[in-house]
Amino acid sequence: MPHVSIKHFPVSISSEQKTMLVENINQAVTEALGCSKEVISISLESVQPDDWQQAVYQPEIDAKSQYLIKTPNY
Repeated sequence: MPHVSIKHFPVSISSEQKTMLVENINQAVTEALGCSKEVISISLESVQPDDWQQAVYQPEIDAKSQYLIKTPNY
């Protein structure tokens, strides 16, 4: 508990950027949910733009819109 899943278009992300991303997410999640950073898992998955609608938008954004805490503007 909790798990944060990030899907994005392919970009080059350095190990330093990944470390900063993890630190920022850990801080936000621990503050919001009151948990220890040791129990947080984070995944980072690259998705091709041509696959976005079927692989991400439809099943995770449109079909689960009741769970979104921020909606995309596209």
